[in-house]
Amino acid sequence: MIIAGNFNMKRQRYSTTFLFPGMSMGLENPWSTGSSRQTANAGKCKGITTLELCAGAGGQAIGLEHAGITHAGLVEIDKHACATLRLNRPGWNVIEQDVNIFDGGPYKGVDIISGGLPCPPFSVAGKQLGKADERNLFPVMIRLVDQIRPRAVMIENVRGILDAVFEDYRGYVKKELVKLGYEPGWKLMNASDFGVPQLRPRVVFIALRKNLTEHFSWPQVVDIPPKTVGEILHDLMAANGWKGAKAWAEQANEIAPTVVGGSHKHGGPDLGPTRARKAWAALGVDGLGIANEAPTSDFVGIPRLTARMVARLQGFPDEWKFAGTKTQIYRQIGNAFPPPFARAVAERLMACLNTSRRVRIAS
Repeated sequence: MIIAGNFNMKRQRYSTTFLFPGMSMGLENPWSTGSSRQTANAGKCKGITTLELCAGAGGQAIGLEHAGITHAGLVEIDKHACATLRLNRPGWNVIEQDVNIFDGGPYKGVDIISGGLPCPPFSVAGKQLGKADERNLFPVMIRLVDQIRPRAVMIENVRGILDAVFEDYRGYVKKELVKLGYEPGWKLMNASDFGVPQLRPRVVFIALRKNLTEHFSWPQVVDIPPKTVGEILHDLMAANGWKGAKAWAEQANEIAPTVVGGSHKHGGPDLGPTRARKAWAALGVDGLGIANEAPTSDFVGIPRLTARMVARLQGFPDEWKFAGTKTQIYRQIGNAFPPPFARAVAERLMACLNTSRRVRIAS
């Protein structure tokens, strides 16, 4: 899916003029943007734990781990994603279960409930059924917050959840959490603002216990612009000696459009619908499928990306392995929350929780 509007895929930042009035007036976004100095100090204290819902292939989990947060458990229903998590982190407590029936009782005392709740209920690429969609898990999140009573909540979702059609539903989510003693806020940010070489607007939902709100602020945009597709993928494209790799990299001189993984009901290993494939074609990429390997030395034509290339565009470390078939792997990658993006938010949350802890001890 390509998002139209105030985007230049190579360098421009996201414009808040797309947000509905409540957001621009701060009614649903109660926190300002923090300083880079605070972010740099975020990971100095230890001992912050999270229970992650809908963990997928681990994009958000990697980001939280890099911010210094420890995983008490990761709940995921997809067996292939669970295999990916166990393959990379044998020591993680991966719970292969439907989160609808998950009992959070044993996890009372964790600091954070985090996760990437299913996007199709709110995506403009779908029917936007919202609360009527069986995949909507916000009520489950609220149930677990009530049961576990964490200090904070961090949830990622698609831009569409901020559409005016869901204003009442956002109000419902806020009302339920306020009743439980939390202050919620939503913010639309772009992955490219945090070094990810991709046009990927995402909404992050944060809820904090009311005594913590004064210590939280949203992450700042990084000063260094993201690399282009050519810069980030040249070595992978040239891995099999393709003679055209350098020329291809020079042509692929913008960041990537949004990678779409498709749902479990629809979508295969390709880079999206017709409009998305046109954007990929402008970068010299055939978006009709995913290749098994990089182009050979005498390859002629427009190359396809491999799953490893897409993973790098999503910000996954090269050493992160994926389990399953090509389609299963691509879905895991395409639906992930980019780790550098997740880390930027998690560091601000870490700073908030550690600051409040120090204040409490000092008093």
